[in-house]
Amino acid sequence: MLSKKTIEKLRDLQTPFYFYDLDVLGSTCETVRQGAEKSGYSVHYAVKANANPRILNIISSYGFGADCVTYNEIESAIKAGFSTSKIVFAGVGKTDKDIEAALRSGILCFNCESIEEIEVIDSIAARMCNIAPIALRINPYIEAHTHKYITTAMPESKFGINTWELEEVTDRLSSLKHLSLKGIHFHIGSQITKMSVFRSLCTRINELQDWFAARNANLEIINLGGGLGIDYTNPEKAPRFEDYFSLVNEFINLRPGQTIHIEPGRSLVGQCGTLISKVLFIKKGKNTTFAIIDAGMTDLIRPALYQARHKIENLTSKGSINHYDVVGPVCESADSFAKYIELPETKRGDIIAIRSAGAYGESMASRYNLRDLPRAVFSDEI
Repeated sequence: MLSKKTIEKLRDLQTPFYFYDLDVLGSTCETVRQGAEKSGYSVHYAVKANANPRILNIISSYGFGADCVTYNEIESAIKAGFSTSKIVFAGVGKTDKDIEAALRSGILCFNCESIEEIEVIDSIAARMCNIAPIALRINPYIEAHTHKYITTAMPESKFGINTWELEEVTDRLSSLKHLSLKGIHFHIGSQITKMSVFRSLCTRINELQDWFAARNANLEIINLGGGLGIDYTNPEKAPRFEDYFSLVNEFINLRPGQTIHIEPGRSLVGQCGTLISKVLFIKKGKNTTFAIIDAGMTDLIRPALYQARHKIENLTSKGSINHYDVVGPVCESADSFAKYIELPETKRGDIIAIRSAGAYGESMASRYNLRDLPRAVFSDEI
């Protein structure tokens, strides 16, 4: 909850901008650090969630690794202080240039998603007289019970190696001399709030562990990916890290020499960020009252892309409650943050806060309509 003093300072700043509460970020990172150390896990922050340089610097200071999907992300992570030995490189479409650069950097491993990708990495490693460490991202066919655009583990997903391909993959690996199989990797989706989904993943991992053990595969890394959700209706509520760690500890059967790796992104940064905007106009429709604000889908695309719902607050009005459609200025009908929500009587100049926007907000911003990118303001700067 923003204090009155903070709100007074924010209202004098040029909007829209992202406001990051560093106390929330620090508390979240410390909770994950303690839980991971207690459980013996390795943590790799998913850089795609928020690549703001200062956010990256803070997260790296907790000793976490990074989960990256481009070499630009790897480079940003290294600049922010992440150790290359703790960086994993994921993504279905790694370019040859990115693979070469990642090999030169000495990352922990490539999370591989297809047979052809494995063959290409081997050929590049051979050309460079190198050995590429890899993990196989396996599609476990688990329903994540989340939005279809962020569900990644079903049979027709572009992500992951299908289980019926594993025999072919392991046979092929035996003839590829410039690869080292380090482990297996999973990522079943994002914004997962049902712990039963992660329990199903643990069961599937145990089954696959047996499959690999029967083929004398020595796996060191068991990477569960990310996906733990946050409560968008209650920005003050922390993610369920304790429940998550307890469940994984109980239901995954590790073998000697193995370590569990996780890749939290949203759950680390989601609740620390708020998109601050200002009301430009109030427009009356036949059955609707529009609050037109200066932030748009170019600043926070999640509602337009995923039909996501964020808690929206009027920080500067205490009037009687009315209903509003909160919309942005972009020339698209999809540029809408919420429909028919309750807000105190809202007028031009009021400050609007769109909460839980620390993940996939600033990192997905664009310059459509040649709009300026939103800047970042940190709690220790005001």
